[in-house]
Amino acid sequence: MSLVTMFSLSEQQAAAPAQGNALLTLLPLILVFVIFYLLIILPQRRKQKQHQKTVDSLRPGDRIITSGGIFGTVMDVHPDRIELKIASNVKVDILKSAVGIVLSEKEKVENKENS
Repeated sequence: MSLVTMFSLSEQQAAAPAQGNALLTLLPLILVFVIFYLLIILPQRRKQKQHQKTVDSLRPGDRIITSGGIFGTVMDVHPDRIELKIASNVKVDILKSAVGIVLSEKEKVENKENS
């Protein structure tokens, strides 16, 4: 068999479609998507819902830390923003999405003891 014949036969065999179930071919891709969904998307949704619940429960007097690292006390809550007191006679309005951490009662007590 000549070299040209061998190459042409190998090309014909390579061009032949693979025999098998199409579902088995897609199974690894589907499996990767399911794992990605379970490990990344679901925990992120839970975290986002918890953060939204926390932000919705803010009341005047609550201490927060913004996503930019600014400490402040909530003075008023509006539907889309929060009025925040960051120093005496200094009030700023921030978006609700900028709330990073709501300080708990325990942290409030610790901060008062340290002052």
